[in-house]
Amino acid sequence: MDVTTILLSGVIGLIIGIAIMAIAGKMGLTKSEQQAKLTIQEAESKAESTIKQAVLEGKTQAHELKLNAEKEIKAQESKLLEKENSLIRKEDSLNFRDEALVSKEVQLEKKNTQLSERMSALDKKEAELEKQIDSQVEELERIAAMTSQQAKDELFSIIEKRMDNEVLSYIKEREDEAKSTADEKARNIIALSVQRLSQEEAADRMVSVVNLPSEEMKGRIIGREGRNIKAIEQATGVDLNIDDTPEVITLSCFDPIRREVARQALESLIKDGRIQPGRIEEVVRKVRKDMDQSILKAGEDAIFRLGIGKMDKDMIRLIGKLKYRYSYGQNALQHSMEVAELTGMMAAELGLNQVLAKRAGLLHDLGKAIDYEVDGSHVELGYKFAKKHGEDEVVLNAIQSHHGDAEPKYLISNLVYAADTLSAARPGARKEQMQNYIKRLEDLERISKSFDGVESTYAIQAGREIRVFVAPDQIDDLKAVKLARELKDKIEAELTYPGQIKVTVIRETRANEIAK
Repeated sequence: MDVTTILLSGVIGLIIGIAIMAIAGKMGLTKSEQQAKLTIQEAESKAESTIKQAVLEGKTQAHELKLNAEKEIKAQESKLLEKENSLIRKEDSLNFRDEALVSKEVQLEKKNTQLSERMSALDKKEAELEKQIDSQVEELERIAAMTSQQAKDELFSIIEKRMDNEVLSYIKEREDEAKSTADEKARNIIALSVQRLSQEEAADRMVSVVNLPSEEMKGRIIGREGRNIKAIEQATGVDLNIDDTPEVITLSCFDPIRREVARQALESLIKDGRIQPGRIEEVVRKVRKDMDQSILKAGEDAIFRLGIGKMDKDMIRLIGKLKYRYSYGQNALQHSMEVAELTGMMAAELGLNQVLAKRAGLLHDLGKAIDYEVDGSHVELGYKFAKKHGEDEVVLNAIQSHHGDAEPKYLISNLVYAADTLSAARPGARKEQMQNYIKRLEDLERISKSFDGVESTYAIQAGREIRVFVAPDQIDDLKAVKLARELKDKIEAELTYPGQIKVTVIRETRANEIAK
């Protein structure tokens, strides 16, 4: 076999291979196209069915929406129809009211016209009556020989007298009624409280006189050139009066606490025997320190005895100072404790707060412990000090009102006032100087005689009662009641006195005949 044949065979084989490959590729392409066509057909079929389904659902929803819209439209139409009917009814009602108002306006115009006619007629009648009254008044004035103003004044005077009598009679009736219901209960409560408070009548007074063991001690107290007595007076603030009275030295000072310090220091120096300026200052300092402790203890003892609870230390010290204060010879601390006990007992009987009542009674005269140091009345000073330390409003009002400086707002305040009067007025509680006592009696009689219709006055029971005899032809029974009240008010306004003063007005009528 030659080369040409070999090459030709190779070319032919190559061509046949290419042909076979081409035929095979064509056949494969035809199968793919068929598959693609099938896929497209299936997709178109599915899409068509989906579209149909969507169209069907859309029609269904559109139908439902249409039905809902129709229902809402019908509901709105129904509401509009109801509103329209309501407006129509209101319009009819307004038309009816308008007609009624027009009718009423017509009636009011008629009534106004009638009233105007009546007013004009009344004015005419009033003018006629005034003329008649004026003529009658002129006739009455001519007959009575008195002007109308004079007649009015006389009428008012008669009415005023009648009203005075009625008012006085009413006051007397109310007083008698109040006394009949209150006196018995008040007496029982006070008597029970006083019986329970079994206490000595006479209070111990602080001594301002120092007894000496011998006359020779006076010279030692005076010292060389008076240096010892000067040292004592300078250290204590107390004046020493050394006179011819045997074995006695008198201490003089307005402050009882200073006087007590001087008394104790002087007694200590006399016992010790060493009397010299250095020793004097040392003893006075010691006594003053002991005195501070004694004052604090006195206040604590008073609070503990009354059982009124805790209290500020400054308040306790001030209460202790009351031990060295006196009013008309009555010890202020003992008086305050009496008032506290009485107030507490009466409060217990009335069902009130007993502890608060005792506290108010103990502190009512608190200002007496500081009125030597600060300007002002003991009521004002005690109120300010208690308020500063946060005391209860009931206690503050009791302090303010126990001498009538303020109105008592609470029942406990009235109890403190009553207890203060009881403690001060009981026998032996207080005493006063003879000059003041005589002057008070003279003032009582002078005030009583200053009233018209008083014939004579007598101050009895050591000035605790004033009896006034009046002229029976000038003052009747009701005026006697009025005179007693006015006299009581004037005594309270012009005089200062311990306890109470009873005012008795006596009207006596006597008829005398002689049988022959």
